[in-house]
Formats: sequence, structure tokens, C-alpha cells
Amino acid sequence: MMHVKILLPSSVFLEQKVHKMVAEGLNGSFCLLPRHIDYTNALVPGILTLESVDGEVTYCAVSEGILVKIGKEVLISVRDAVRGDTLEDLRKAVDSQFIHLMKQEEASRAALKKLEADTIRRFMELGERAR
Repeated sequence: MMHVKILLPSSVFLEQKVHKMVAEGLNGSFCLLPRHIDYTNALVPGILTLESVDGEVTYCAVSEGILVKIGKEVLISVRDAVRGDTLEDLRKAVDSQFIHLMKQEEASRAALKKLEADTIRRFMELGERAR
């Protein structure tokens, strides 16, 4: 058994005992089993497949990050992660999170545009006063 812990910047996203896991690194997919040697790999955005001893599978979509296996401990550090019990559940969760992130990004862009416009306006006012 391996103890997998997925870490986000602000919290522990998932902690689970698994028999097998599959992840995607820079050079393609790889599988980790408890008896494998210690290992480190940079992860690309993709799907982690975690399989328990009884065959139950959990899927996690993750952003890029890093994976470190030391003995039977696997630590995965990523910026974002979404969990699903089936690939269809995962797809829906990813879609939902993607829409939420797009809305946040739009709000951030709008605030930045307003700040830029305000800064330009103030510089123009300063230029007019200097004349």
C-alpha cells in the first residue's frame, strides 16, 4: 500500500491509501506501485488514476505540479485539482471548475482594465496641470 497525499497551495486536497497509481509526466504516463524505487517527476496537466486494493478507482484532474515518491509515501503538489469517482463525473467537475475560473478571470481582467484606464487618466491630468 502507498499513502498518496495531494497538496494544494492552501490545503490537503486528498489523502488516500492506494495499491496503484497512474499519472502523466513530461515524458508520458507512468505507473507507480508500492515496491517501486523512490521517484520524482514533474507532472503535466492531466488525470491521476488511483486504485485501492479492492479495485475501487478514483480519478483526479490536476494542473502541472511535482510528484515525489519516498518509500510508500507519495506526495503530489499541484496548483489545482478536481476529483471524480468516474471519468464522466470528473469531466463534469472539470467543466464546472473551468467555468468558475473563467468567470474569476473575466472579473480580474475587468478590474485591471479599470485600473489601467484610471492610471492613464491621472497621468493625463498631471500633464495638463504641469502646463
